[in-house]
Amino acid sequence: MPKSKNTTPEILRPHAETAYAHELKALAAQDEFARPTGWNLSPRAVVTYLLGDTLADGTEITPKYFGERRIIEVAVSSLVTDRALLLVGVPGTAKTWVSEHLAAAISGDSKLLVQGTAGMSEDALRYGWNYARLLAEGPSEAAMVPSPVMVGMQTGKIVRLEELTRIPSDVQDALITILSEKLLPVPELNREVQAVRGFNVIATANDRDKGVNELSSALRRRFNTVVMPLPATLEEEVRIVTDRSGAAAAGMELPPIKKDVADEITRLVTIFRELRNGRTEDGRTQVKQPSSTLSTAEAISVVNQSRALSHHFGSGTLETEHLAASLTGAIIKDREQDAPIWREYLEVVVRQRKGWEDLWEVLG
Repeated sequence: MPKSKNTTPEILRPHAETAYAHELKALAAQDEFARPTGWNLSPRAVVTYLLGDTLADGTEITPKYFGERRIIEVAVSSLVTDRALLLVGVPGTAKTWVSEHLAAAISGDSKLLVQGTAGMSEDALRYGWNYARLLAEGPSEAAMVPSPVMVGMQTGKIVRLEELTRIPSDVQDALITILSEKLLPVPELNREVQAVRGFNVIATANDRDKGVNELSSALRRRFNTVVMPLPATLEEEVRIVTDRSGAAAAGMELPPIKKDVADEITRLVTIFRELRNGRTEDGRTQVKQPSSTLSTAEAISVVNQSRALSHHFGSGTLETEHLAASLTGAIIKDREQDAPIWREYLEVVVRQRKGWEDLWEVLG
């Protein structure tokens, strides 16, 4: 009889605590430092998990964040205190990525997530109701639908709050009592939920969204703020894009990165940095900035799309035409504003740059 195939669907993107379970287990087994109550790892081990290292037993801990060690140390130290953590930065500075891995390392659970939106109500931060049971039985614990925040308070886990400045101001204020008093009133049941040790909140906010819904001074005081910077150097950003796109290759069923891909990544990141900064890497030529953010995350997406084009519709070798096809779409978001800027960059920079003749030939 023919061998039956495994029909179990494969998860497209496992949670951090699942994807890196072997690393977290190895760190926990060898962690000799003090762990705060409710933490799965010590603060030192959490930093090691984020930044990477080789453990005494030979286990390789892969880097999750490329950047200054002190930034992660400050973020982890903030979570040891009774103040929440706010990660601020422009798009593509790994705010969400870092918050997910911090929650996975500290609580072993990154799934307690609230996604901030302009139309969000207080229920998303507090609790809601199963209205069928509410009408049949009246207010009761069985009829209550707890929010991720309430679950985190009850279980002593980290809660992630994405895009804090997108949340309406009156809903933001619902966080003040939770963060300052560490309790959540439930007036319908004449009770309150008090937070268990280990509970805290990691929020993210986008610099480009400043002014959408400004944080009140009262709420801002409840957070320790850590600014997530863009990669400082070309080499650092190339390393991030190479590592992250390489890690995604297996999930997208693409072959491992070859030298030809690495060369194109360097060229791509150079273009992104120059357009983003408004000048060439050598500082000699000023260029106009397009409306698109051109973040590191977008560079990773362009690499992945280019490799998919090459693998499925080309020879398997990443060629300039594959990069060019993905690059133009990433840069031109507003055709009236961005197309002339991209054309000028091609004329002034790409056309004149030695070794980039092939890119000019495709895009010029």
